[in-house]
Amino acid sequence: MTILENIRHALVAQGIEFRELQHEPTLTSEDAARVRGEDLSNGGKALLIKVDQEFALFVLPADRRVDSKAIRKQLSAKKTRFASRDELSSLTESVNGTGLVPGSVPPFGTPILPFALYIDDAIRQNQRIAFNAGSLTDSIIMSVDDYLRIAQPQNMFSFSQVQ
Repeated sequence: MTILENIRHALVAQGIEFRELQHEPTLTSEDAARVRGEDLSNGGKALLIKVDQEFALFVLPADRRVDSKAIRKQLSAKKTRFASRDELSSLTESVNGTGLVPGSVPPFGTPILPFALYIDDAIRQNQRIAFNAGSLTDSIIMSVDDYLRIAQPQNMFSFSQVQ
């Protein structure tokens, strides 16, 4: 199954209402918000970050930027860095067949993606979350409450700043 099919299956199995949207390829959060007809703040930006020696997925509103210092402090880490395009592709190849590209990463850790999941507290400020679901052309829009219930993050804390 594709990542989109896995997400769809998980949402349906839990009885969660969602809207699926197919659209032109979107390369930026701003493009995605435009084609979805959603505010930029509703976008769920999922970033793969290496924290010391392990990769983890960090989700924040698309109108915000990562505060690496807050991540290092919360997780008692010495170093953080974004995954490279090649690392993202190779680390997700077994899940997606071809590997994910930047901008296509859905905001889910295990069992959808094999990473610990951390969600920024600012996500709770929105009623909806909209995100790319394994490609640059497929999006899902759902309630934040349902998203938080099904995503089951390792932790929620503040690790973003307004851009």
